[in-house]
Amino acid sequence: MYKSNKRLLILDADGTTIDAFQAIEAAFDRHGLSLGEEEHFQKRHNLFKYLGGIKEFPAIFKKNIRKKSRAELIDTLTEVYRTEARLYPGIADLIRTLVAAPDVMVGLVTRNITNEPLETLRQLFARHDLDIHAFDFLVHVPLKEKKTAQFRAIRERFDINPARGYICGDEHKDFHAALNTGLHPFMVSYGFEDHARLTEKFGVPADVISRTSRELCARVCHALDLPASS
Repeated sequence: MYKSNKRLLILDADGTTIDAFQAIEAAFDRHGLSLGEEEHFQKRHNLFKYLGGIKEFPAIFKKNIRKKSRAELIDTLTEVYRTEARLYPGIADLIRTLVAAPDVMVGLVTRNITNEPLETLRQLFARHDLDIHAFDFLVHVPLKEKKTAQFRAIRERFDINPARGYICGDEHKDFHAALNTGLHPFMVSYGFEDHARLTEKFGVPADVISRTSRELCARVCHALDLPASS
């Protein structure tokens, strides 16, 4: 039925592999703005959409941010991502393990809103001694588009049995996009949505949620029969 016997792993970027909170916090700080505590940050709905201009900013930012200053903020965020932003602990080694596995197709699907986001990610990953060209795919999804179509397109492109496909994400929309394309979700609660929001508000099973990046790495390696990353 399927020509390929390989397995597929789709990684989300911001909030799953990349510590987006620290990067956004640094960018906001340089403009005299404060994100507040990370716990509160996680409860805000789709902050990247505010930065991307799809919606109005939350009330605490409205009086300080206009179209011009929003562009300046994104310029700063781009610089921070390219020169300072970090991958979560253990993620770099996990990616090296995945890329080296001959029977695993692995890549990124991202909504990153920096300027020239793929170049931004290239520079960020290069600082971790990772070449994004080693990925089997790297897809940037506009904020207004859902990830579901991209997940399906990637799976079909490589002719992967859905039962052998996985995604790693940090938002409830990632979870539902995975289910809607027949893929298994590895969810995390250290990114844009916390554990309570994922489980209590959106019904994401706690069984599929990792609370730390190292727990995610261990789950992925175990599921794919790969050597545990350090």
